[in-house]
Formats: sequence, C-alpha cells, structure tokens
Amino acid sequence: MKSSFKTVELSDLNFESQGLRFLTVKTPNLKGRGDICLYVPEVDNFDNLPIYILLHGVYGSAWIWAMKGGAHVTTEKLIKNNTIKPAIIAMPSDGLWGDGSAYFSHHQKQFDNWIVNDVITAIKENIPEAKNSTSTCIGGLSMGGYGALSLGGRFPEKFKAISGHSSITKLEQMQLFTDDSLDEYLKESKTSNLIDILKKNKTSLPPIRFDCGVNDSLFEANKLLHKELIKENITHNFEEFKGGHEWSYWIEHLEKTLLFFDKLV
Repeated sequence: MKSSFKTVELSDLNFESQGLRFLTVKTPNLKGRGDICLYVPEVDNFDNLPIYILLHGVYGSAWIWAMKGGAHVTTEKLIKNNTIKPAIIAMPSDGLWGDGSAYFSHHQKQFDNWIVNDVITAIKENIPEAKNSTSTCIGGLSMGGYGALSLGGRFPEKFKAISGHSSITKLEQMQLFTDDSLDEYLKESKTSNLIDILKKNKTSLPPIRFDCGVNDSLFEANKLLHKELIKENITHNFEEFKGGHEWSYWIEHLEKTLLFFDKLV
C-alpha cells in the first residue's frame, strides 16, 4: 500500500522494549517531520485495536507520557489484569512549535490536522494491530488537556471519547507556562476558549470527562468550565482530587482516562 507520507521511519522490533515503538513521518501539515511514541500490546490476530491518543503539555514531546509518566506501564498492567481490553496508546508530539503549539493552526502549520488526521493515518498504515481500527479516543494533560477537549469539540466525528487532566481551559492560561506571544497563536484562530468550542458542536460531542487537582493553578478554571458546561446542558463528568500540576498527579489519575475510554469503544 502506498504511504500517505513522503517519508516514514519506524523503530526496529529488535531494539524496542516494554511495548514501545517510535514512528516519525513527514507531513505537509507540519511542513516537516512529526514524532509519535506508541505502546502496542502483545496480542494475537488483532488488526483493529482501538487507538487512545494522549497529548502532552507545554515543554513536552512524544516521549514524555511514557518516559516521565509511565503511560505504557499503567496500560499494560490494566490489560494484563483484564481491567481493560487491549488498546494502542499513541503519544504524539504537538508539532514542537515554541514552548507548545496548543494543538491548533498557526504560523502556517496545521497542528490540529497533524493530530486528528496524520497521527491516526500514520498508525493505521504502519502498525498492523491498528490496520482496521475504527475507534479513537483522545486525552491529555495541561495544554494536552486543552488539546484533547478542543480537538474533540471541533472534530467530534473523529473520537469516541474525550478526557482531560489539569486542562488549560482558555488560551490566555498558556501564559502561566510560556512567554510566547498569544497574538501569534490567534492570527489563524479566533475561537480559543474551550466553552465556546464545545458549545459550537454541543449536539454531537462524544462523552467527556475531565479532572483537576485542588492545589493546581488551573483548578478554578476547571471548576468554571464545569459550571459553564452545566449551564449549556452539555453532559460531562468533572472530578476533583488532591494534588497539583505535577506528574505524580497525572500518573495516579491516568487510569481513570483509560477506564473511561475502555467503556466507550
């Protein structure tokens, strides 16, 4: 089958470990290369495993959910315990613009299309276990939570479920983490607040959950989003827990995202 990408590099099975694979493709959406770290469980005779996309936060990249958050370890444990069905975890880079792309188009790069089109296509074309996959869910942390909720809201037909941890809810909150000019982000997008994005497709949204730690700088913003969604009669599940904006929190609560996805695929 002809590849959808000009160049493709896939890690060699002889050197992979813990179910992790690495994939790099060249795409016009990024005007260059994009990286995807994957956890692919050991299964027999499967070519339609669901794909669970996990988006990273500011400063991160394709490796961080696995190598700082142990996402593959958590997933493998749940699969081996028969708590969830086998699934592929896809951990793409955001396109690597500045401190974080926020997962929408700007600077003449289509960071949104990279995630919702290229990532899924690259996995199906290069990972046999996903060749005929029909189910994709999307989640993320911080900026990645913003990405998951915004992309799920803008492209609801692409996803079976959405989950966010410690999510940025308005683009202006990016300035808690970066000094990149927000004006540069907004040259190609005027709709940057999650509530406005989710309201636009409120009748077709997939199931949504999100959570935040009570000691997180984004906690009040997440509570406000919860109240706004209630006001708009948008069904969702919001949970608050102990903890802050930190990896110990995301490691602990990733399991909730995986369990949520598993029920909906």
